[in-house]
Amino acid sequence: MNPLDFLERAVRTPSHENVDAMRTLLLDELADHDPEVDDAGNVLASRGSGRPHVVLNTHIDTVPPHVPASRDGDTLHGRGSCDAKGPLAALLAAFDRVDPDTGRVTLAVTPDEETDSTGAHALELADVDGYIVGEPTSLNACTSARGRFQGTVELGGEGAHAAQPQEGVNAIQAAAPVLDAIDSYDAEHGPSRHDELGPPTLVATKIRGGEATNRVPSDASVTFDRRSVPPETEAEFFAAFADHVGVSVPDDVTVTVARAERDTPFLEAFHTPSDASVVQALVDAGAGRPRPFGAATEASYFATDAPTVVFGPGDLAVAHSSDEHVALPDVERAAEVVEGALADLVG
Repeated sequence: MNPLDFLERAVRTPSHENVDAMRTLLLDELADHDPEVDDAGNVLASRGSGRPHVVLNTHIDTVPPHVPASRDGDTLHGRGSCDAKGPLAALLAAFDRVDPDTGRVTLAVTPDEETDSTGAHALELADVDGYIVGEPTSLNACTSARGRFQGTVELGGEGAHAAQPQEGVNAIQAAAPVLDAIDSYDAEHGPSRHDELGPPTLVATKIRGGEATNRVPSDASVTFDRRSVPPETEAEFFAAFADHVGVSVPDDVTVTVARAERDTPFLEAFHTPSDASVVQALVDAGAGRPRPFGAATEASYFATDAPTVVFGPGDLAVAHSSDEHVALPDVERAAEVVEGALADLVG
């Protein structure tokens, strides 16, 4: 299988508008391997049997808007070229080339990583010994990543005429101690700085309040973004943050910390030891030394099950941009590295 031929066809498919079209393209490419589609829209195919069991994962969806494909020498431009159709092409080629002798390889491609990750959340794979997740890592073996949680602090006061503010409870004024609580949270609650990922971050990203210029506002809200590091979990953060904010606002203001609407768990932080066999196999096959990945990925769902590495061609810095692109030699090199790692892991 030539990964570059598949990649050019994939980048010409605007999968943020029609994931089904991209899925059909993938199924056609996998026709010789008896692919299946599960109830969540994941595309699955396996080769070999037994253990160890290595899973190759990435996603077929992209962010809008579509950027048409174009080629400039050895560089392919277009939406999804590096996030994550370039990595997909590399994983697909490695999957096609491997002939497992002492284990099993499963290709598991999800449909909605850029949104709610319902495919990854529903994915059920047994006896997995390692995951390789395709994302643009500039051919480095990425063994950790921050998580991302989002939510809103909802504040309730009591409306009144602005000429008589003492008759009401100003919800917008209560946003000030909420902002202070956001700034002070990590110093009081942590977690502490992670050796690879650094400290967690918590930042206010949006504020809303008021209905009229001559009325004391009865409600306000502050939206926040949390970038977590191990060992913090979603449940631990939201519980501790709600307590922290609750004691910061005046007693006459109601306060609720609401998790952003999402049907699946948030992507939590993860860390895989650099001596895990799947990490060593990739590095021995030519991947760059282990380092953190710069964005949250579905790897966090898999890392609770088995050692997980994020790897692929492309530069994360151009992903989602109007000039998204990937170097075609890097796609071919990524396929060779994954193929070599699989040869080591499953014969």
